[in-house]
Amino acid sequence: MNLILFGPPAAGKGTQAKRLVEERGMIQLSTGDMLRAAIASGSELGLKVQDVLARGDLVTDDIVIALIEDRLPEAEAAGGAIFDGFPRNVAQAEALDAMLDKRGARIDRVVRLKVDDQALTDRIAKRFAEQGRPDDNPETFKDRLTVYNGQTAPLLPYYAAQGKLTEIDGMGDIATVAAAIDGALA
Repeated sequence: MNLILFGPPAAGKGTQAKRLVEERGMIQLSTGDMLRAAIASGSELGLKVQDVLARGDLVTDDIVIALIEDRLPEAEAAGGAIFDGFPRNVAQAEALDAMLDKRGARIDRVVRLKVDDQALTDRIAKRFAEQGRPDDNPETFKDRLTVYNGQTAPLLPYYAAQGKLTEIDGMGDIATVAAAIDGALA
């Protein structure tokens, strides 16, 4: 099964993806984790990514698509992937569909976690204070949220037209959201 967890930054996608990895053995393909690993490596790509994120911008489609494509064999071996933070726009969704189609695979379900923007801002401020992740800076988070909302809105009708979209209230506690996701995957 190939699953996309859809929602803005700090919506809880990573938390739910980790749970699904543990319970179902799938591979989580988190673009955020991949980009943080690139930054931590100190590579040229990592420095470029760090600069982009520090400005509150999103990394280019080409970089993100290459990171995802590189990990697809691992996901196939595990029986499926959880795409977390990808795709972020229709061009990325079309590229993902094409990559999977070449491999005889497809996206089976898209789960959108619906959350309140102000609650996300509060969640990010708390996470920044506790973890100090530079991409969680509350000042740049508002820019990231605006960019996310503007660029990803077209993904809703894209996946709804394919009959793959399920929307879930992401404002509940972790267990309630988890139960709703499990119901959507049944």
